[in-house]
Amino acid sequence: MFLAEEAAAIGTFNGFDIFMLVFTVLIFIGLVRLLMVRPRKNYFAIGFAGVSLVLFLAIDYIMIVKIWFS
Repeated sequence: MFLAEEAAAIGTFNGFDIFMLVFTVLIFIGLVRLLMVRPRKNYFAIGFAGVSLVLFLAIDYIMIVKIWFS
C-alpha cells in the first residue's frame, strides 16, 4: 500500500521544482553576464555555466513536460 501511494504522488507538483526553476534563471543570468563585452573572458567559467545551463534546461523540460503534465 505504501508503494502505491508513493507512485500516485510522483505525478504531482513538488516544492523543490521552484528551486530548480530559480537556479536555471540564475545560471542564465550568470552566463549572460559572463558573455558581456570584457577585455578578458574566463572561458572555463563560460563553459561551466553553459554546460550547467543545458543540464538544468533538460531537467526542467523533463520536470515540466513529463511529470507535471502526465
